[in-house]
Amino acid sequence: MPSFEYSQSAQGYTDSNSNTISYGVQYGNGGRQASTVTDASHGYINYGSGNTTDTGSLKKQLVNDYWIRDSLIEAAKIQTFAKLGTQRNLAPNNGKFLKQYVWLPLLDDRNQNDQGIDATGVYYAGGNMYGSSKDISTITGKLPVIGENGGRYNRVGFTRQVIEGTIHQLGFFFELTEDALAFDSQSDLLQHMHREAMRGASEIVEDVMQLELINGAGVHVYCGAATSNATMDNNGTTPCELTYKDLLKLRQTLTDNHVPKTYKMFTGSQNTDTRTVAGGWTVYVQPELRQTLMTMTDLFNRPAFIPVEQYAAGGNIVEGEIGRILEFRFVEVQEMLRWEGKGASTTHSSTTDETYINDGSKYTVFPLLIVGEDSFVNINFRGGKNNFRIYQQMPGQGAASVDDPFGKHGWWSIQWYYGTMITRPDRLVCIHTLAKA
Repeated sequence: MPSFEYSQSAQGYTDSNSNTISYGVQYGNGGRQASTVTDASHGYINYGSGNTTDTGSLKKQLVNDYWIRDSLIEAAKIQTFAKLGTQRNLAPNNGKFLKQYVWLPLLDDRNQNDQGIDATGVYYAGGNMYGSSKDISTITGKLPVIGENGGRYNRVGFTRQVIEGTIHQLGFFFELTEDALAFDSQSDLLQHMHREAMRGASEIVEDVMQLELINGAGVHVYCGAATSNATMDNNGTTPCELTYKDLLKLRQTLTDNHVPKTYKMFTGSQNTDTRTVAGGWTVYVQPELRQTLMTMTDLFNRPAFIPVEQYAAGGNIVEGEIGRILEFRFVEVQEMLRWEGKGASTTHSSTTDETYINDGSKYTVFPLLIVGEDSFVNINFRGGKNNFRIYQQMPGQGAASVDDPFGKHGWWSIQWYYGTMITRPDRLVCIHTLAKA
């Protein structure tokens, strides 16, 4: 076998027979210049992996990303409805139900009893004289007049109801491994998982409370000519979208139900630190309803919506408040729920209507909520904010078991008790409307 002597230069190696092999060059932008072989029979190694020169674009490298050490952490979602309820604690060893008496007013149509005897001595239904009537003739005819000789006249009765709420236990868990904690590029991996789990639990509480308030509302208002979600439609003449006239009618309903325009909101802990919000009925709406509100006109075809910037300096506003119409203050809730695809069909005369938000075949119905003072109660067990309980088992000897004798797996769990009791359904209002796309 012949022997060769090599000399080195900036371009590569040269043997005694003037055969050369050039260096393979790696560029800073990821490109490379392949090495070349003059005489492959000499067994020179081709240090490049091809015969082309790549200098224009990024090529695959061992490490081709620069990781920013801090993760992008999504902001915690704002709790809205969990701050509105009155707090009640459920004592241990007394079951899972919380019960309370509710006395109905004497002069109220809901006060139904069999004790009624009028001013002439005749039994009458209801036992509440003229009940909720505001009719002059009705009231005049049922006034409790007493004659000179007295007697068994003008007997009335009273009605009380029992309301109850129960608590349920909710919870979830996640698993982790020893290798994930040891080798993941984020040294604070477990801390991030803890944080996201806590935020998820808080959001579940908020979503469940929304469901309770929507389902427990005593007053449901359907916009347009609709009578249910399934009949929410856009027929061209009277679309089922919130209007100024709807708000005027709702104003009268709230007045008749004696729904106060002030309420207390918990600002910090749910058990302390409250403030009174006044100046109108607060309506909680989805961001999708902003176009409906801002384009609404009054009976004189003037803009009805007043942005919060025009009156914010004059009073105490609610977090998320965007404006007002009449005595209604509108607060935008980012995580407000909806009924997707539960409205009427979007197909009209073989044409699909895309004017309002839909799922492709049926309209989406948006609930707007009015939550009056003392309308519901948050039920806690043994006190505390939602009573979160957290258990954790880290990988290691303590986690070893017959199912995992190496102790490689760990877990983290959270559980809590949740309950809501609707105390005044007549002060809970749910408005059903469509929203422009």
